[in-house]
Amino acid sequence: MILDLDIGNTLSKWRLKDSASDAIMGRGAMWTHDEWRFGDDIPDPRHIEAIRISNVARHDVLEGTVALLERRVDNIMVARSTAQAGGVRNGYDAPERLGVDRWLGLIAGHRLAGGCCTVDCGSAVTMDFVLPDGRHPGGYILPGLRLMKESLRLGTRSVAIDPEQEMGRLLAPGSNTADAVNHGVYVAAVSAIQRLYMENCDRYGVALPMLVTGGDGAIVSRGLELPHAQWPDMVYAGLEVLFPLTEGERRGVLAGMPAVVAPPSREAIEKALAFTYLL
Repeated sequence: MILDLDIGNTLSKWRLKDSASDAIMGRGAMWTHDEWRFGDDIPDPRHIEAIRISNVARHDVLEGTVALLERRVDNIMVARSTAQAGGVRNGYDAPERLGVDRWLGLIAGHRLAGGCCTVDCGSAVTMDFVLPDGRHPGGYILPGLRLMKESLRLGTRSVAIDPEQEMGRLLAPGSNTADAVNHGVYVAAVSAIQRLYMENCDRYGVALPMLVTGGDGAIVSRGLELPHAQWPDMVYAGLEVLFPLTEGERRGVLAGMPAVVAPPSREAIEKALAFTYLL
């Protein structure tokens, strides 16, 4: 079995994968700063032959996690942002400063689609672009839905956006403070993603497929008018590209890989962008 760990600042997620069949045998999550218990919080290490880790929490969290795990498992691989990997050239001035979750998303996206735009909707919304030649010109970090709500300090933190709410209502003016905040932050996030996508496609003369992931990926996806695919396992897929351990991974079969949705034409992007300039 292979244990994949995605360690976040607040929440950490795991996935257990059978190394022979590539089947996903289990998933789970736990608070990053809790004391993890084998068999309860994470799978029993007696059945694990290798562990792959993505970590965006503090370095001491990573050190503590590795120290806990290496007492039980010998083969532990930790992903790090580098100048180049998986056919992608890191566009950061200091490549190691790019969040490794973003880096893994770019590597997975490039392996799946070539040039693409990756959008990760979590505590923050991150957007990154990789051009067809593998160049990563950079990206954007925006506050996520929850962070935007908290910044307003209007007592609506615990009132979540209803993912089943009709999209027309979610985009309409709110008739109470909670709805006004929820609808406002939702429109802000969706509008920013669409505008930045069009601006950068126009800047680089491309039309890129869009891939969406993250805890709020499903709700944000509902408001996006741009064609896109959801890929909840995108970070795990990046671990598979960096550290292929199964026959399927070595053949390029990645976790939960979606069908690539064709992007709008460059002409359509240019027309939509020109219209926004008139507003």
